[in-house]
Amino acid sequence: MLNLNSLNPQQRHAVETLKGPVLILAGAGTGKTRVITFRIAHLIAKGVAPGNILAVTFTNKAAREMQERIAKLIPPRKTEDKSNRPTICTFHFAMCAHPAPAHRETRV
Repeated sequence: MLNLNSLNPQQRHAVETLKGPVLILAGAGTGKTRVITFRIAHLIAKGVAPGNILAVTFTNKAAREMQERIAKLIPPRKTEDKSNRPTICTFHFAMCAHPAPAHRETRV
């Protein structure tokens, strides 16, 4: 069971929001990565399929750090199938590799 007691009230609210996207804006060292990783672990604990979760950050280093933190928060899966893990990537990769359907270029 994920322990949310170490989060402040604003952080906990962001983590416990289950419907829709959440945008986390805060200064350096305020716990943004912690909130996002806890939210992903909480969503998975509440039954959201990991393959349906997308977390976007600006640097590869931050994406790797989030992946490592989430791996520590969620119980190991029986399979290491990539579709059984959340997608955590940079903003640039997400926009180039997975553009939203409404924004994909259509060529005739």
